Amino acid sequence: MYKLAELQGQHRVLARGQRVIDLGCWPGGWLQEAARAVGPGGRVVGVDRVAIEPPLEIENVFALKGDLEDADICERILKALGGRCHVLLSDAAPKLTGVRETDRAAEERLLDAVEYMIPQLIQQDGALLLKLLECPEAQAFQQRMREAFEQVKTVKAKATRKGSSERYLLARAYQKPDVPPSAGGSSPEARGPAS
Repeated sequence: MYKLAELQGQHRVLARGQRVIDLGCWPGGWLQEAARAVGPGGRVVGVDRVAIEPPLEIENVFALKGDLEDADICERILKALGGRCHVLLSDAAPKLTGVRETDRAAEERLLDAVEYMIPQLIQQDGALLLKLLECPEAQAFQQRMREAFEQVKTVKAKATRKGSSERYLLARAYQKPDVPPSAGGSSPEARGPAS
């Protein structure tokens, strides 16, 4: 919650009345902060493999239980949100093992899942705020985002613990591709190996 509040104060990622998606929303702090920022006229939908307990009792916030790689997850999110989002948030991170190759593969899988979801979930000119861990896969992801958004930069939250390699990718003005969102299959695996 503190990191999103800080980044919101510095960069004004969220605005009143917006539709917002939070990928990896447990334990719910970012949902609460997003709800405050968009106000009662906005709507916030989060998804995580872990259910938020106790449920958040905020009228315009909806938390779904599911995996980012579920075939129907985008459909479920859009139904709950009522359309594509103005801002896609993700503070999700893989569980780190300390084994570099394993952790890099887990981060790449997470980024692949998010990248597949972006054209399905973000509206034209929408924004993305996503946690990245320092690794070549994250750098490659950031480079690909430069082709999809007009403005891309990385920012760091002061609330990040000392020594952590995490940073946030802030991308604005999404330019939707001409291909239909469903092109390429219904999951990251359906697209074949990442390039």
